[in-house]
Amino acid sequence: MEQKSVFLGNIEFNNEKPFVLIAGPCAIEDRETVFKAAEELTRITKDLGIPYIFKSSFDKANRTSTEGKRGVGIEEGLKILAEVKETFGVPVITDIHDPNHVEQVAEVVDMLQIPAFLCRQMDLTEAAAKTGKPVNVKKGQFLAPGNMKTIMDNYIGFGNENALQCERGTTFGHNGLVVDFAGFRAMKENGHPIIMDATHAAQIPGGNGTSSGGKREVVVDLAKAALATGVAGVFLEVHPDVENAISDKANQVPLEHAEELITQLKQVDDLIKSQKILNIK
Repeated sequence: MEQKSVFLGNIEFNNEKPFVLIAGPCAIEDRETVFKAAEELTRITKDLGIPYIFKSSFDKANRTSTEGKRGVGIEEGLKILAEVKETFGVPVITDIHDPNHVEQVAEVVDMLQIPAFLCRQMDLTEAAAKTGKPVNVKKGQFLAPGNMKTIMDNYIGFGNENALQCERGTTFGHNGLVVDFAGFRAMKENGHPIIMDATHAAQIPGGNGTSSGGKREVVVDLAKAALATGVAGVFLEVHPDVENAISDKANQVPLEHAEELITQLKQVDDLIKSQKILNIK
C-alpha cells in the first residue's frame, strides 16, 4: 500500500519520511507550565531540525474519578494555545470531546485530536472532518490495528483526506495496555500516517484506583520500537514538574530528560528512514 502524506503547512506526515514530534504537557494547568514546556521543546526541535507541534489539552474529560482535575477549560485554554502559537511560532493541537466545541476550537488550533474512547463517535467524527483541518485520531483501546481502516474511511467519507491514526495501546485486562508492533503493518495497509503515542501507551488505566498509573521508564522503549517500524510521528506528554502534574504524572516525560530522549529518537528515525524498505513474502 502506498503511504499517504498529510500536510500541516510545510510539515509533512508520512510513514516513510522523517518523523514529526507532537509534544507538551498532558493538560493545560496554567500559563507558566505551558510556556516553560513550549519554550524548551521548541528550542530542542529547532536545534535538531525536527518538525514540531505543541500539544496540551484544555479539558481532560476522560477522567477515572470525579476527583480528577480536568484543566483550565475551553476559554482560558484556547487563549493560552493561541499565545503559544504567536510566541513560539509553532502549530498547536488539542483534544476535542464535544461536537459543539469543534468550530470554536478549530478557529484557534491547527490540528484536532480525537481521544481514543471517542474514535467511533460519529457526530464528533463528522464535525472534526468538516473543519477541513488535519485530525489525529487515537485508536480506541478496544480496537484491533486493522480496524483503523474503517475509522480512517469515515473521515474520507466526510470529505477530509487529512487524518492521522494514532496508536496508544490496546486493553489487555487487569489495567494493562499492550502495543502490538506487528500491528503497525496492518495499520499501514490503509495508507494513513501513523503517530505513536508513547506516553499514553505507558499508562496503567485506573491503576491507582481513583486515577491512572503508568510506567514512565518504558516510554523510551515504546517510542524507539515504533520508529523502528517506520512511522510518521511520535506523541509525547512532557511536563516541567511531573510529580505535581494534575494528570498522567506517572507516565509523562520530565522536561529535563526531553532533549536526550528526542535526540535519541531522531537517531533511530534517521537510521530506519535511510534503509531500503523490505517486503519479505
